Amino acid sequence: MKRTGAQIITALLERQGIETVAGIPGGCNLPLYDALRDSPIHHVLARHEQGAGFIAQGMARATGKAAVCLATSGPGATNLLTAIADAKLDSVPIIAITGQVPASMIGTDAFQEVDTYGLTLPITKHNFIVRNIEELLEVVPEAFHIALSGRPGPVAIDVPKDMQTQTLDITEWPEPGKADAFPPCDPEAIRQLADRIHRAKKPVLYIGGGIIASGASEDLAAFARKNGIPVACTLSGLGAFPANDPLYLGMLGMHGAQYTNLLLDEADLILAFGVRFDDRATGRVVEFCKHADIIHVDIDPSEISKIKPANLAIVGDVGNVLRSVMPMLHDNERSEWRGRIMELKDRFPLRFPVPQDPLHPMNFLQQLSMRTEPGTIITTDVGQHQMWVAQAYPFQRPRTLLTSGGLGTMGFGLPAAIGAALARPGIRAVCVSGDGSILMNLQELATLAELNLDVTVFIMNNHHLGLVRQQQELFYGQRYFATQFGADPDFARIAEGFGLRAWDLGEETDPMETVARTLNQPGPCVINVPVHQTENVLPMVPPGKANREMIIGELTYA
Repeated sequence: MKRTGAQIITALLERQGIETVAGIPGGCNLPLYDALRDSPIHHVLARHEQGAGFIAQGMARATGKAAVCLATSGPGATNLLTAIADAKLDSVPIIAITGQVPASMIGTDAFQEVDTYGLTLPITKHNFIVRNIEELLEVVPEAFHIALSGRPGPVAIDVPKDMQTQTLDITEWPEPGKADAFPPCDPEAIRQLADRIHRAKKPVLYIGGGIIASGASEDLAAFARKNGIPVACTLSGLGAFPANDPLYLGMLGMHGAQYTNLLLDEADLILAFGVRFDDRATGRVVEFCKHADIIHVDIDPSEISKIKPANLAIVGDVGNVLRSVMPMLHDNERSEWRGRIMELKDRFPLRFPVPQDPLHPMNFLQQLSMRTEPGTIITTDVGQHQMWVAQAYPFQRPRTLLTSGGLGTMGFGLPAAIGAALARPGIRAVCVSGDGSILMNLQELATLAELNLDVTVFIMNNHHLGLVRQQQELFYGQRYFATQFGADPDFARIAEGFGLRAWDLGEETDPMETVARTLNQPGPCVINVPVHQTENVLPMVPPGKANREMIIGELTYA
């Protein structure tokens, strides 16, 4: 049976189980779009290619499955780059398929030609440029195989227009690409891991997004409880361990709780599982957990001892490691260590402002958590609101916090919420954004209105680039510049202009009743949440300082 290259791509995506793709058509990917018209795959027309990339990320992060985004050549491809780079740093499996000028025109500076292959080379796990139509049968399944195997990540496929229109006689379809099986754990390394745990007096689990990527949250919980080991999470690890568990220490690092960072500083053994020792987690790295031995477990060998030397390193799937070591562990309450944990929690609790201020971000987010279902997916943009969410919202399940951790991309939250709602129908997605971040991809409100998804957008509005303003206050002698917005957009009216329901909590007599009511109504809405302009996220570790050298602040802590 003869098929065009575009039909081959579409058929291969169908065989991979892809049901939804996000993108924008243009001259050099029109053949692919023509083929999609006859496919059962649902196409989401984003309003910007970066939005399409983040919609794909939302689908992938919410499910753990690879998701697909599409763009044309030139500006379409370059608009995807930020979303691809974001996926690389946070280990998210997306497949970005871009159109390219015909092969004979590559290198001629043709209309809308850029070197997409060269641009995506440093920000993908792997990338391809298709040179003949036969390659499609190998490249597409291999892209999924690479994206899902080992440490997940993005793969880019650049397809010249003539490769989409040429035909090929298909006699047999290749098998869909899938993740490689993980090799068994080294028995000697597992024995050493168990021995070091038994000998430790003050162990702490330092966990990250690798736990979630591995699907190892239940294994981690059983492991921690059996041996009485407290659990500190990175931003990307929130939700991997339930926040209501007595062993939970919350987020560590720059905006972590004071008791969390102090306990890590006292630890004699750090079990670094599925983490990469990011600077926002470690602070001054030479001072990070300097009294402790480090056991580093990660699927990516390049991360081992890259930043912090490991006393014991295990390259492998963290879920396999946890399941392998469990039978070797003795039950241990660690009553003395747990007593010390309770002592520091009591001395340095994370306090919330007086209840009379329902719109203080910490109070608001705590109240929001009481009005959402346990499986609600929270997405954030990047800034103060992101850190307030990390501090105040008690995540109980994996894949319920979707946030841009490594790249820190403003504009992530709204399209990621759209993707999550598409991938997990029946589960409400809540996007917590800031007035600076929401403007980065505001156009996707049109996509949201068109799809009529169960997405609620909260805009924490302080009329500033809040986290930048905070750093200017604390570290630049209050020399404020380019952080206050002179214009004051009416976000509720803007949302209504897109056809969405909207409220401004500054105008509501009972703000939380309004929140509860909107969360119980189907469909999308946007809610403006006025925030005091000089409110800071505290505690905070100054840049270049050790995590124990925190700015505490009178409001957040006693």
